[in-house]
Amino acid sequence: MSLTENSLFYHKNPNPGKIAILPTKPCSTQEELSLAYTPGVAQPCLEIEKDKNKVFDYTSKGNLVGVITDGSAVLGLGNIGALASKPVMEGKSVLFKKFSGIDAFDIEINEQNPDKFVEIVKSISPTFGGINLEDISSPRCFIIEEKLKNALDIPVFHDDQHGTAVIAGAAVLNAIELTNKKKENMKIVISGAGAAGRAIFLHLINLGFSQEQIFVYDKFGVLFKGRKEIISDWHKMLFRETSSRTLSDLMKGADVFIGVSVGGIVSKEMIDLMNENPVIFAMANPVPEISYEDVKSINPNAIVGTGRSDFPNQVNNVLGFPAIFRGALDVRAKSITENMKKAASIALANVAKMKVPKDILKAYNLQHLEFSNDYVIPKPFDKRVLIEVAYAVAKSAVKDNVAKKEINFDIYKDTLGEII
Repeated sequence: MSLTENSLFYHKNPNPGKIAILPTKPCSTQEELSLAYTPGVAQPCLEIEKDKNKVFDYTSKGNLVGVITDGSAVLGLGNIGALASKPVMEGKSVLFKKFSGIDAFDIEINEQNPDKFVEIVKSISPTFGGINLEDISSPRCFIIEEKLKNALDIPVFHDDQHGTAVIAGAAVLNAIELTNKKKENMKIVISGAGAAGRAIFLHLINLGFSQEQIFVYDKFGVLFKGRKEIISDWHKMLFRETSSRTLSDLMKGADVFIGVSVGGIVSKEMIDLMNENPVIFAMANPVPEISYEDVKSINPNAIVGTGRSDFPNQVNNVLGFPAIFRGALDVRAKSITENMKKAASIALANVAKMKVPKDILKAYNLQHLEFSNDYVIPKPFDKRVLIEVAYAVAKSAVKDNVAKKEINFDIYKDTLGEII
């Protein structure tokens, strides 16, 4: 079957969709029924009424994330609406469970007014221990996330922004190490000024780069000070003092290119304009800004990553959000801070430097894999991603005073290893 036929068959059979709800307690006798529902269920309700924190003792809230969208920016399909976005949101819920043991409900909201959307999410937020915003267009995604973060005392995380930034940041950190480049001397070019591009810009600064080192390009051209097309107030910090007006101009003397835009906009000639040992993360999907093969044909020493699974260094968000939420939920974090995201990038980068276990080699049909130009970020099925990233995020939450629950960090890693 073709990919289209195979995908439709997969989603339809043997039962429509990809997720289901399963009870976690027995309910096979009259006594169990009376405990699961009336009259027994009244007792935990009364305990929670007296102390709202008891909700974490008597319900699944602490391990439940809402995957919430308005359907305005779904994959590369655009504004296809809430209903058509449901397969993606179900898929995200599957990944939460598969890679971190977190339960997730997909919530598709048929409302694209940011203020109304925020009010709806606020009203259903008692259900969840955390909220993963998904596939919401820019700039409304910034408005929605900021308002929800200010209003709620649970983690709110727009994965298209921050998940992508955390993984790209980890890849850049390791690429710097492999190429022996000095962070303060590097020039970075980002193609794409949407949600992901802006988040990557800010996260790189969080990782120690300066604004002056990072240049951004979008569909109108270079983001230079004085340009008429401002995009939005959320993007003002992306504009630089520069004489560059084209992507080719920006690529001259660049050390790193990060693409979160459209396929095919980078030529071989542009790669040739970059500095020695360039780093290229071309993440447009399904067609990257420039292919892995084209970069390597120009510069075999280049470090190249894409969003595709059929080439080395896949920048896949599943490397980020499951473990980030796992760590945040386990300490009942009120929010996900910049330091927590930084800790996640550093932990993820460190996993790639560890010896790769045999089960990962077998899963990817590989004989050998080690930290190198073609392995700067871990593979998604590496369980150590969950262990190391969740641990780092939880520790950082405690340090940032956003954790509401104390845990024993001496045994925490062992418990993480048993989850998946």
